[in-house]
Parts: sequence; C-alpha cells; structure tokens
Amino acid sequence: MKNLREKQGKNRDTQMLSWAARMLYIGALVALIVLIGIQQSCNSSKPFSGTYINSAGSEFSLANDTLVLEQVEGNQYRIHRMTGYRLISDSGRLGSYRWEKEEWFAVYDPEREIMSEKRHGKQISFTADCSVMTVGRRAYQKIN
Repeated sequence: MKNLREKQGKNRDTQMLSWAARMLYIGALVALIVLIGIQQSCNSSKPFSGTYINSAGSEFSLANDTLVLEQVEGNQYRIHRMTGYRLISDSGRLGSYRWEKEEWFAVYDPEREIMSEKRHGKQISFTADCSVMTVGRRAYQKIN
C-alpha cells in the first residue's frame, strides 16, 4: 500500500512538472512572438523626422545645408531647407554670408524605401538606422 501511494505521488509530481514545463514553453513562445511584433512595428515606421546637415565647398564657394524633416500626415513629409553660403572671389577672399530658404513636400514609398520630393522630383533615401539621408548625390548627417 505504501509503495502504491509513493508511485501515485511520483506520478502526480511528474505530471505537475510536465505541466509547468509546457506552460514555461508556451510563455516563452508568446514572449518571442510579442518581441518580433514590436520589432516589425518599429521597422515599419522609420523615424525620418529630424534635422540633417551637409557641408560642401569648392574653389568658388563654401556652403552649409540644413534640412529639417517633419511628418505632416501618414507618409507625407514637409522639408525645410536652409542654405548658407559664402562666395570666394578671384583673389581668394570670402564674401559676405548669404542664405536662402525653401520648403519642399515629399511622400515616402515604403515598398521602394524612397521619399520623392514633389516640386523638383528629387529622390531621397535613408540608411537603415535613418542616420544619413541622401538627396541626389549629397549625403546629410542626422544631428537630432
């Protein structure tokens, strides 16, 4: 009788252990699915908004470009472009500082992963982490 009770107790312990292992396995699977879902949602809504800068120079001028991207709605973005430049004279002297402002509108195509600016037809692309934006052949570094 005592052996029978011990066997039944061991069977119950084994069943409980098996049940706990199943629950732990199911919990780990659910956590993995949730983490994958969070990662996918982060990747689908890229953080384009921010300020990007570029500096350029030649024998004729020095220029600093600043682009500020802001999301308007959905995949539509407004881009504020501010360019400051100094012309270099024939004698090599820097001229006075001048600046220009423009406002662009662009639409992001998630399938092609390219933003298209409407007025000038510029194609805008981003690195995977959105730290560098390329407009044509110019690369702009994200600063915030």
